[in-house]
Amino acid sequence: GGAPKCRAGDKPEWGADAIFTIENKKLKFKSYYKLPSYQSANENCVAHNGSLIPIPGRDVMVQAWYQGGISVFDWTDPSNPKEIASFDRGPVDSTRMVSGGSWSVYWYNGAIVSSEIARGMDVAELTPSEFISQNEIDAAKTVKWDYLNAQGQPKIVWPPSFALAKAFTDQLERKGCVSGARIGDIRSQISAAEKASGAARNAALTKLSAQVENERSCDPKKVDMLKKALQDLQSSVM
Repeated sequence: GGAPKCRAGDKPEWGADAIFTIENKKLKFKSYYKLPSYQSANENCVAHNGSLIPIPGRDVMVQAWYQGGISVFDWTDPSNPKEIASFDRGPVDSTRMVSGGSWSVYWYNGAIVSSEIARGMDVAELTPSEFISQNEIDAAKTVKWDYLNAQGQPKIVWPPSFALAKAFTDQLERKGCVSGARIGDIRSQISAAEKASGAARNAALTKLSAQVENERSCDPKKVDMLKKALQDLQSSVM
């Protein structure tokens, strides 16, 4: 953590995250994730402490990179991880090597908290972009912890919410294999159910749960996630 390893020309595996899958109870290497923005020779930069961000249906992590700042990356496809958000203060001193930067960063109940060695603490929040929707952010914020030790790897559980159903709908849209008209219809039905209550709400959710089966050819796993989110809303008291 005391050396610059994110310069142009540095090897992609230097200071990077190694991503593996588990196959037949054995680790299988898939790729490295390295901060995509080059840093100067006066900035110590390697991957350091981070944590998962509970965006449903995706594998997303926020990672500290010392003076490389913080990087939020999606590794749902372990062979092709990609950055979806970032924050960088720049070098502590652009003229000479001075130790500093984000030593650790953790997502906690909607906030991204970064411990900056030389310049205090940064508290950030995700904002929607082409890579992440407001519904996905809202669904992540429904996960609440009384405390967090990231090394304890707590199980992530999403309570029933309309944000969760909307997030899975956004992900189906992003995949590009469901027509815009159909996505619009699903969103309209979710919105109508959210405004209803009691038996009317349950009837609307039951109808939509059956209809989304028609999109199974696009992404069966995502459709199952959307269906479960809709069904959980039926049995919850909201």
